[in-house]
Amino acid sequence: MEINYVSLGSNDYLCILGQLAHPPKGLYYIGTLPKLRLPSVAIVGSRKPTSYGKEATFELAYNLAKQGVVVISGLAYGIDAIAHRAALDAGGITIAVLANGLDTIYPASHRRLAEEIIVKGGALVSEYPIGVSARDYQFLARNRIVSGLSDAVVVTEAAARSGTLSTVTHALDQNREVFAVPGNITSTLSVGPNLLLQQGAHVALSSSDILNVIAPTLETQRQTTLPLNLSPQETTLFTLIQSGVGTEEALLAQSNLQYSDYAQALTMLEIAGAIRRTPGNQWTIV
Repeated sequence: MEINYVSLGSNDYLCILGQLAHPPKGLYYIGTLPKLRLPSVAIVGSRKPTSYGKEATFELAYNLAKQGVVVISGLAYGIDAIAHRAALDAGGITIAVLANGLDTIYPASHRRLAEEIIVKGGALVSEYPIGVSARDYQFLARNRIVSGLSDAVVVTEAAARSGTLSTVTHALDQNREVFAVPGNITSTLSVGPNLLLQQGAHVALSSSDILNVIAPTLETQRQTTLPLNLSPQETTLFTLIQSGVGTEEALLAQSNLQYSDYAQALTMLEIAGAIRRTPGNQWTIV
């Protein structure tokens, strides 16, 4: 894999990093960097998320990537890896910011994920040259680039004392939007996001919450675009799912369709690739 180097001023996507208090001189990268500035969201959190955190992360990253948002994270265990994977599964672009030279993939167990990011049009980036190993302080420095490349930072799960929150601190210093996923008040991994919400962070219940703030045009397009050649029954269900109605019981009740018509329309929408079932057993548009 060829390691390249680019100055911030020579790439429209990276030029936003020039606004940082301590910008890198340039970035080493492997893969493909966007040539133009695209809506970008960093998704960060615990290295040992709960099943709730895994599901919330995947859902947000998948739907954002599906809408053309670049998903950024740090290739670490847990939330980072899930965000990258979801973006890839959605056919989107994801960028991993490493805290070491790109001649080494860290963690080593994520080499295949890193290779897939590159093959599918994304990139690995780092401010560190070849031969520089990962050090604790470099991860904290790396976080300013994760947030700096983004229009918004989303925290899905994090403990009260977490390196994740350093990314939030950088985001606030950089005037980036901060979002948090509300969680169970008895879960230690929801303490971080819940505190952020108390302090004024945006609530992230869906990708729409994020798009409405950073890219309202994308969200408007998503809400107003219907697949072609839908039957009246399919249109009814698609519109309900698009509005946020996702459970089987709610769809059946609000659509006022006979069960046979409901089941047939739902099946046809799924076959057409217009909707999909989430890990939480709800329907969402694709």
